[in-house]
Amino acid sequence: MHTYPNIGMMIGGQWRGAPGAPVINPSDETTIGTVPVASAADLDDALAAARQGFQVWRRTSPAQRAEIMLRAIALLKERVEPIAWAISLEQGKTLPQARAEVLRGCDLMTWDANEGKRLYGRVIPAEPGMRHTVVREPVGVIAAFTPWNFPMSSPARKVGGALAAGCAIILKAAEETPAGAVLMAQAFKDAGLPDGVFNLVFGDPAMISAHLIASPVVRGITFTGSTPVGKHLAGLAAQVMKPAILELGGHAPVIVCEDADPDAAALACVKGKLNNAGQVCVAPTRFFVHRNVYDAFVAAFARHGKAIRAGHAFESNSDIGPVVNARRREALQALMDDAVDRGARIVCGGERPTGPGYLFPFTALADVPADARAMREEPFGPLSLIVRVDSLDEAIERTNSLPYGLAGYAFTDSASNVWRLGEELEVGNLAINHLVSAVSETPFGGVKESGYGREGGTEGLECYTHVKSISHRITPT
Repeated sequence: MHTYPNIGMMIGGQWRGAPGAPVINPSDETTIGTVPVASAADLDDALAAARQGFQVWRRTSPAQRAEIMLRAIALLKERVEPIAWAISLEQGKTLPQARAEVLRGCDLMTWDANEGKRLYGRVIPAEPGMRHTVVREPVGVIAAFTPWNFPMSSPARKVGGALAAGCAIILKAAEETPAGAVLMAQAFKDAGLPDGVFNLVFGDPAMISAHLIASPVVRGITFTGSTPVGKHLAGLAAQVMKPAILELGGHAPVIVCEDADPDAAALACVKGKLNNAGQVCVAPTRFFVHRNVYDAFVAAFARHGKAIRAGHAFESNSDIGPVVNARRREALQALMDDAVDRGARIVCGGERPTGPGYLFPFTALADVPADARAMREEPFGPLSLIVRVDSLDEAIERTNSLPYGLAGYAFTDSASNVWRLGEELEVGNLAINHLVSAVSETPFGGVKESGYGREGGTEGLECYTHVKSISHRITPT
């Protein structure tokens, strides 16, 4: 039997505690631990440690960095079961999904560790006696802020990119789900990462972000979360001229074209919506379905959706776990009620289970009107919105009508449709005929109010570097 870890802060390679707040199990609403709240003194210590750690890490060769990172990743893989168990307990996702998250985080960091050895510069041709070179250098100390929905893989994106590029990091992980970051930090400590390179704090988000971003020690920030908070952090960073990587809200569209197989598309979409009970910034949510396949798609979606069981994280027959807290459950209920009041019809789910825990059923609404709040506000949960459209033109127009542009999906076998979708959809990541928006080797991020900068792939690693141009005239001998 696994036990929930003691939650502490990692500062300068040492664990420390502090008075804090309860960590709640969303499956039964019990308290499972306490997360410490950092003081200003704790943050100053973390800044001092990160500054010293960066001086060591930036002078560590890329091959040595990769060796230490890969050693930590191997430890995480060995410990996958207790880590997944802790994530399920604190976040509510099913144990298979938690296990997959840990392994995905390992895969993300493995790519970064190896790619860090290939952050090449270049030599620019010049006249005799002159040489122009371009090199990439680590930005410096990174302040990273991660959300509650992916306690391990979201920190992994930031830790992997920063460390592989030669940066030190101060990670402010989510207070609701702290265990993934704690167990990751322990693995890096056990792997021999120099003290101060990876620091972990928890506490008041507004105080921590203001304190860290204003410090001259921090030279860049990375944030995953809501668009309003991202805008606030971008403003703080702009005041002190620091680069930011912002992966913000989604509200992902799915276009089902006239030539698509409605049954196959519906099944794929239902499976795609199961991840983390829909609490994913790239979760398929707004379904724009051509009228010629609309009824068949709705019927298939409802049929598969009715088989989905919402239950507690460790129940073997649970397809989705609870949402993270009571506020999220009430927000979903309000969006569903508003849509139904405006004419949408419930085709599966809709009836909330009774008893403890923040369970919300896998729910799909058809004929959702354009003025429903859920069509504009990201539900961030197991709520799907299905809309009939007359043409691909209409689908693209409605898809692009929101200020968000993170991920988008489409189902079609037409080469011309694929071309148009690639050209015209305003998203950072587009997946056609499947529901995986990004993998380790591809860049991930949004456009418009879904943020800027990239994580993953070569492009993501480069965001943790800056470019230096060196021009050298050679004195003739």
